[in-house]
Amino acid sequence: MKKHQGFTKVKLAERALFIIIGAVLMAIGLEVFLVPNQIIDGGIVGISIILAHILGWKLGIIIFLLNIPFFILCYKQIGSTFTLSTLFGIIILSVATTLFHSVPAFTNDLILATVFGGLLLGAGVGLVIRNGGSLDGTEILAILATKKLPFSVGEIIMFFNIFILGSAGFVFGWNRAMYSLITYFIAFKTIDIIIEGFDESKSAFIISENYQTIGDAILKTLGRGVTFLKGEGGFSGDNKKVIFCVISRLEEAKLKAIIEDKDPGAFLAVTNIAEVRGGRFKRKDIH
Repeated sequence: MKKHQGFTKVKLAERALFIIIGAVLMAIGLEVFLVPNQIIDGGIVGISIILAHILGWKLGIIIFLLNIPFFILCYKQIGSTFTLSTLFGIIILSVATTLFHSVPAFTNDLILATVFGGLLLGAGVGLVIRNGGSLDGTEILAILATKKLPFSVGEIIMFFNIFILGSAGFVFGWNRAMYSLITYFIAFKTIDIIIEGFDESKSAFIISENYQTIGDAILKTLGRGVTFLKGEGGFSGDNKKVIFCVISRLEEAKLKAIIEDKDPGAFLAVTNIAEVRGGRFKRKDIH
């Protein structure tokens, strides 16, 4: 099938399994932790929780109905594979929230409900995104809006969620709205960890007169290759060697220790990298 070109049956089954797990985790976070304590999430799910409270409808039904326009928009503007993955995930989420609706709240402690509800939401959404889908129509709208607006996807989603979480204050009270804001940030950071992983890659630029010594130490201690780039001081005009290397998040402290030992006055700049491919870079154990 053209829409699944490039995916084997095993890969499709694997993606479907992780989307199911992600949707179920989100449903547990909603129905067992957040909704019974009147704490909401952002996006379409947040709107659905508010409407379910006002109308007395099942949360799963409202989530599905509100996402229908986004399925159509997604199919026309983004593509069938992403649309099908998103449709599948939201169907599972809608069914799972309905099944878990009768399960009593795991805790009535608002702090515990906020933290664990946010963790489950973030883990669920992160798994679905990592496997090519989405569980919320606002993400689709944000992706499309970035083509015409000078804002990032994250900034647009943040704008929507500030409005939605603010609305929760009028429905559930401002105390619950503040807990909802904490839940949102916990979920947001959990999504980042699930998608990027604990060993997120980082790039490092080092300027030092002892570039060869530092480069050799990085190669010997971390097992990472280095590249020497030619640089020129903007003020002095002197020629300089710039060390470039890619490390994991957990190797950053080791890198700083190497530089502190070899040249405490060296210049160091470290930035996050979304993805690394090719070359000799491979995930390594912590040294």
